[in-house]
Amino acid sequence: MGFFTEMFARPRPQEHQRYRSALVLLHSMSNADRADIGIKPADFPRIAREMSVR
Repeated sequence: MGFFTEMFARPRPQEHQRYRSALVLLHSMSNADRADIGIKPADFPRIAREMSVR
């Protein structure tokens, strides 16, 4: 049982939190902002992954 407790008690990796923050930022942009920089909602996961690694 110690294994399960350790598995669920560990904090999430920092990259995961940064990925979620990047997705929130991308979703909060207006359509005009997105068109300005030329990204589409289908690109959000890829862009968020790149942002979280940095």
